[in-house]
Amino acid sequence: MTVYATLDSPLGELLLVGEESAAAPGGVALVSLSVPEQKGGAVVQDGWRCAPELFGGVGEQLKAYFAGELTHFDVAYARGSGTEFQRRVWSAVDRIPYGHTTSYGQLAESIGASRAAVRAVGTAIGRNPLLVLRPCHRIVASDGSLAGYAGGLERKRLLLDLERADGDGGADGGSRA
Repeated sequence: MTVYATLDSPLGELLLVGEESAAAPGGVALVSLSVPEQKGGAVVQDGWRCAPELFGGVGEQLKAYFAGELTHFDVAYARGSGTEFQRRVWSAVDRIPYGHTTSYGQLAESIGASRAAVRAVGTAIGRNPLLVLRPCHRIVASDGSLAGYAGGLERKRLLLDLERADGDGGADGGSRA
């Protein structure tokens, strides 16, 4: 069954959506994390059950992240989302360390995609259903400027500023925003 909860955050009210799963910690595998007015974000549907008690673990991790106390999430994600190409891109996004950024071109290169595939990489990033948790906010234009974020550029800047203030900066050779 699809379950959901909301959580107040510096980005606005987050909508967490999951599937009940006996195998997942806390009994839920996360399907989506959306912010208000997100392009392509989840919207509560008829038949979904409000179950905030199932999202306690991810909620605590998000609160710690926004407080600057957590740099990596440990959350069970529901399987089956996205195309194989999108999953490759999302996996590469998951590997970008806290406090670091990379460009769309660098990300494309890291998955073996050609420079011509940068637009497809950007589209896959734009379809990321797990904002904040899967850190697509860490992807910037080749000149380091902010570009594209389904949650809005103001939120992207807020997340990058949060990580800049608390991140270790450059340990893996990645650039800083």
